[in-house]
Amino acid sequence: MAINPLNWLLGFFSLDIGIDLGTANTLVNVRGKGIVINEPSWVAIDKRTRKPLAIGSQAKEMVGRTPANVVAIRPLRDGVISEFEITQAMLEYFIGKAHQQSIVPLPRPRVVVGIPSGATEVEKRAVYDAAMSAGARETFLIEEPSAAALGAGLPVVDVRGSMIVDIGGGTTEVAVISMGGIVVSRSLRVAGDELDQDIIQYMRNKYNLFIGERMAEQTKITIGSAYPLMNEKTMLVRGRNLVTGLPEAIDVSSVEIREGVAGSVQVIIDTIKDALDEVPPEIVADLLETGICLAGGGSQLQGLADRLCDELHLRVWVADDPMTCVARGAGMILEDLDNFSRYLVGLERNSHRHT
Repeated sequence: MAINPLNWLLGFFSLDIGIDLGTANTLVNVRGKGIVINEPSWVAIDKRTRKPLAIGSQAKEMVGRTPANVVAIRPLRDGVISEFEITQAMLEYFIGKAHQQSIVPLPRPRVVVGIPSGATEVEKRAVYDAAMSAGARETFLIEEPSAAALGAGLPVVDVRGSMIVDIGGGTTEVAVISMGGIVVSRSLRVAGDELDQDIIQYMRNKYNLFIGERMAEQTKITIGSAYPLMNEKTMLVRGRNLVTGLPEAIDVSSVEIREGVAGSVQVIIDTIKDALDEVPPEIVADLLETGICLAGGGSQLQGLADRLCDELHLRVWVADDPMTCVARGAGMILEDLDNFSRYLVGLERNSHRHT
């Protein structure tokens, strides 16, 4: 096949990128450079024009503090695109920012994007179209558990089975992988965001205290847990008293927050048990040796690995730098696209052109 000179030049100069397009955070992995962007998936827009005013960390700082004509939103919900044009603008911004060191002014990179394993064809197409509209030359999709397993360094190509649980902001992805393919998978729309909502609801019900999402997230990170801690913690939670309407700060313990998030944590555990129930006995025997790897920001909930060990009777551990596993896995795909093409799913096969 004749080589298209323009495509060759674009491929030579542009930096191929892997993107973990998450509900809570977007990470960008540039081939040969590693992860260069890790920013919140927030966009501040002008309500009248729908034009983005700020993207990423700057937009997240504005949450709950904007004037009437500005709103800060997350264009992804439950791991999928809910605001197409705003997601496209966010991707354009991140792709442009990742290419600031590129020597071409208008880069056209190849892009690998992680998607939930339970994404529908319409949701896959939305991600593909958003990446292409944002300036990608070619777009490939990979299921997040496969990317997370690669990024976590699991022996996914071995005959022996491996299990990954990727807990993000919008979705929890559970997958058992053997010989490079997914044997059993579950995609659950209960994850970090749901834990935040649980904390908001708990504070409202118990203390008549209305707190924002940022305060709930901060509480979860600081004192949230899934298992009794050796030294239980407390922190000051600030919000508005719903009875008096006045500001109030309440000292809350990690025991209370654990009670608040218990329902969602149990749903995640039950989903993992449900997946294990379908695993062939030979792979169950493998998992008794290899255990279960946790990835994603939600896996950093204190005591979660210990709780799972107790409930599942398997070794459970958290991957190194769990938040970046999907982005690192997407980057590994770009390093050797031909050999890793079997991990790609759905629409990308139509766009995979050898030039």
